[in-house]
Amino acid sequence: MDKKTTLKTLQSMKGHEKIVMVTAYDALFASLFDEHVDVILIGDSLNMTFGGQDDTLSISMEQMIYHAKAVCSGAKKSFVLLDMPFGTCGNKKQALKNATKAYKQTKVDAVKIEGGREKAEIVKYLTDNEIAVCGHVGLKPQSARGEGGYSVKGKSEDEKKSILEDAIALEAAGAIMIVIEGVKPDVALAVTKAVKIPTIGIGAGVDCDGQVLVWSDMLGLNDIFVPKFVKRYTDGSSIVKDAIKQYADEVKKASFPNEQFTY
Repeated sequence: MDKKTTLKTLQSMKGHEKIVMVTAYDALFASLFDEHVDVILIGDSLNMTFGGQDDTLSISMEQMIYHAKAVCSGAKKSFVLLDMPFGTCGNKKQALKNATKAYKQTKVDAVKIEGGREKAEIVKYLTDNEIAVCGHVGLKPQSARGEGGYSVKGKSEDEKKSILEDAIALEAAGAIMIVIEGVKPDVALAVTKAVKIPTIGIGAGVDCDGQVLVWSDMLGLNDIFVPKFVKRYTDGSSIVKDAIKQYADEVKKASFPNEQFTY
């Protein structure tokens, strides 16, 4: 088995080798992804992709910990990152309490917090207390309801400057890496050049130090909505539907189980 991917591994990859990150929510898929990716993110996106909700806001810390335990069981090599859900990092003490719970109850390597300069003090407080933190700038899904929806960031010079300042503030606070979501490519490039820590893009162009996608999106399981930045690497939805139809047909016809599949 390959060596465990550590924080030092990821930081040494900046500028030399692209970092591969994908989401996972259970041990089975974590084990399938583990051989090929550097980082597995237990994203609060599971509230939408598997919870059927309209946004990420209603998922709880307890639910995230449940899925983190499962992912950590399946991921033997990858660096494991846990999204801190909405409402769990409102202030320093609350953030430390929840992040400490995640560290004690799971084997995650770091937590991810959405927000820029407004979260820098919290990030510093956590890192001062031995919690590794990944930042998240640009489009922040946990802020979408308050902002009236999802929109690409960094279109104006003011927005570009603000995102850049957010990233620099997070690095100064001790963040180990930064996810850059839904921004214009020139903004992501500027951030990547401005900070010494790795940047991970999602809908932010090719110039980040790595990329992340939601696994069900990139495997083509979601037919309802496909963001522009998502490449579907297989038609998972059709594969699953065809397989389940074949199974159902064989059960109806009593052709399964035949002698081959009977003790």
